[in-house]
Amino acid sequence: MSLPPLYALRAFEVAARLNSFSKAAEALNITPGAVSRHVRTLEQWFDCELFKRQGPRVEVSDAGRILAGQLSESFSNIEWACRAFRSENHLLRLKAPSTLTMRWLLNVLKSFRENHAKPKIEIASVWMDFDTVDFSREPYDCAILLGNGYFGESTESRLLFSEWLIPVCTPSLLESARHQLPECDLIHPSPDRRDWKRWLKRTGSFPGLDVSRGIVFDTLEQGSLAAMHGHGVAMADLRLTLDALKSSLLALPFREAIATGDGYYLVWPKNSLRRQSIERLLAWLNLNAPVLPSLDIVCLDYNEKRV
Repeated sequence: MSLPPLYALRAFEVAARLNSFSKAAEALNITPGAVSRHVRTLEQWFDCELFKRQGPRVEVSDAGRILAGQLSESFSNIEWACRAFRSENHLLRLKAPSTLTMRWLLNVLKSFRENHAKPKIEIASVWMDFDTVDFSREPYDCAILLGNGYFGESTESRLLFSEWLIPVCTPSLLESARHQLPECDLIHPSPDRRDWKRWLKRTGSFPGLDVSRGIVFDTLEQGSLAAMHGHGVAMADLRLTLDALKSSLLALPFREAIATGDGYYLVWPKNSLRRQSIERLLAWLNLNAPVLPSLDIVCLDYNEKRV
């Protein structure tokens, strides 16, 4: 469907809002006659009277009032979008999981700011039961999500690093966890206890171990903090636990780490106007991705093969 001229719609909206052709002409820097011609164009287009004319005076008709209200809202949205794009075209709004943010992302973004004047990064660290983002409804330009790499047809994604899970505990619990795990309190980072189940199944360790017991949290961060305070043996992301291992806040009772098949991805809309800034951020995240430690660790992929 073709549309009436945009400049005619704009002239009519201003004239209706000010209830005056002369005031509209002054606001738009055109002549009152030009405003009148724009209004006539629309009246012919819609085949209805938009203004009642009483000699030199004009008054918006009922039909004109309805159209003007809708146009005012539409032009307001256009103006807001243009202002937002102009002021924020060097700002990236990033959504990220809370554990990843606290364990890795904050330091990486700090170094990014120190080395790049633009774009500025505004981060929202949120808890997500399932890592998702709806760019059409949420105010983000990109997101870091845990998943298999597919986050919808309208998005693009790039892998930052894969998830590897391994048990952790305090150094004081190291021997107990290693030799008497069934007697230790298990710390679960999710209510479904899936991480311990997967690790026990893939490593073949402690067959018959009851995973229904223990302490249950809803993030890896909470589970790791509980382990640091000596409350038991937690399942943790190996890469996101490197600092705690180096500082001896946590230790590894076992050397088997398992891949879940998931990874952390940077995700953004396919039609993003911020693509250049997103790619700059992506390059920095890849450059600073946490590296698996050079420890004597046996890595098992999700097909239970050693890698």
